[in-house]
This record gives sequence, C-alpha cells and structure tokens, in this order.
Amino acid sequence: MLDNYKKLLEELKIDCDNCTGLCCVALCFRKIDGFPSNKLAGESCEYLISEYKCKIHSKLYDMNMKGCLNYDCFGAGQKVSKKIFNEYDWGKYPELSEKIFQVFIKVLQLHQILFYLIQGASISDDKENIDLIDEFIKENKEITSLHYFDILKYDVDEYRTRANIAIRRSFKFDIDLNRKDCIGKDYNKANLDGKDFSMALLIGANLEGCSLIGTNFLGADMRDAQIKNTDLSNSYFLTQMQINSVIGNKNTKIPFYLTRPRYW
Repeated sequence: MLDNYKKLLEELKIDCDNCTGLCCVALCFRKIDGFPSNKLAGESCEYLISEYKCKIHSKLYDMNMKGCLNYDCFGAGQKVSKKIFNEYDWGKYPELSEKIFQVFIKVLQLHQILFYLIQGASISDDKENIDLIDEFIKENKEITSLHYFDILKYDVDEYRTRANIAIRRSFKFDIDLNRKDCIGKDYNKANLDGKDFSMALLIGANLEGCSLIGTNFLGADMRDAQIKNTDLSNSYFLTQMQINSVIGNKNTKIPFYLTRPRYW
C-alpha cells in the first residue's frame, strides 16, 4: 500500500483523547446492543464525566458492554472536535450542540466511505479505476475540510452511491451465493482464500485456523465470530469495528492498519 494511503489510514484511527465524547452523546444507544442503557441521540451517556471521559472505560469488557467495545468512529471524533469546530465544543457552547452532532454523523459516514475507498485502491489492478478512486478520496478530504455549514448541506448519500461503484470495481472475488446464511457456520481450518463474504452474516461463525488470503469482509457482521489462531492480515475491507467484535487470541494476525483489542 502506498505511503499516502497509509497516512490516510492513520488519520482514520480513533483518538478518544482528542475528542469531546461525541459518540457518547450524538448517537442513540440501545441496551440490547450492548450499551450501558437506552438513550436518544443528543442525550449524554450516564457514564460520560468531566473532560469528556468514560467513567467505566476500563471496565467495559468486564461489564460486557459490547456496543461500546465494538464501536469505532473512523477518526471522525477528533476531526470534528479539534479541526472542524476547534475550540467550540458542545459542552461549552450548547447552542451549537445540535449542529456539532449532525456534522459528526456526516463526517463519520464520509470517513467510513474514505476507508473503503483506500482499501479499494490498494487492491485494484485497474489504473483507470484507481485514478477514479483517488478523485473520490480527494473530494472526501475537501468536503471534511469545509466550514461546518457546507458539510451540513453536503449530500453524503449521493456521494456514497458514486463512490460505491468505484469500490465495487476494485475487487474480483469467488462469489459465495450462500454468503448471507453463515450464522454460526463452522469453517474450521477451511481454505476461504478469495471468498466473498461482503454483507454476510457471520455472527458466531467459526473461522479458527482458516486461510483467508484476499477474502472480502466488506460490511460483514462478524459479531462473536471465532478467529483464534487465524491470519487475517491479508484479508480485505476489515474494519476496526469488525475486529473489536470478534473473538481472537495472541495468535490471531490482523491487518497492519488495525489495532489489536487489549482483551484478546
């Protein structure tokens, strides 16, 4: 992967220390999804304390708070807090809070698309399509650098539709027509190289010891999938949220741009 793509991926890593706790207030929570309690978007989490820190952050795993553990903002939190709004945070300027939360959600969506664009460019062998992806990446960076008024007016859905065409063109996989029916399936030590698990339901599936070279996990639901003793370092479109939601161990290998969960 080229250095400029690597640099972009670094910018998409979550950095809670430089965020004003936006995920803990801007988003809605459902207890059934592993969050502390049910809450509406715009309401502060009961465990969000001063300096925008989480009171139970060190206990999330022990308390089985999977919603919090699995979450990743693709770097949108620090981008909105430190660059787009700078010193204006929702706590000190409540009159701006609704706009800050709306911008955060849009930037989160844009950063997620940016992540997939980078992934697509890194595996594509079509120069014309790589050039097209680079144009989408440039547009993405330009939009998130604008004044928040302009970000709020931007049509993310229209951009996503255009960008998805280029992302889809970037890969050629051995399509598994049954990929959506994978809940709890036992793939133990199977050769799954080049398989297409995009948008698959892999909840609780056993992927331990599988060969996953060039395997496509774009948008797959991998909650509680077993990946102990598995090498995913050459798999495609894996996100931090997916990695946070699976069950790995010290022998699990992941792509260089992702962070190993401390509870493995």
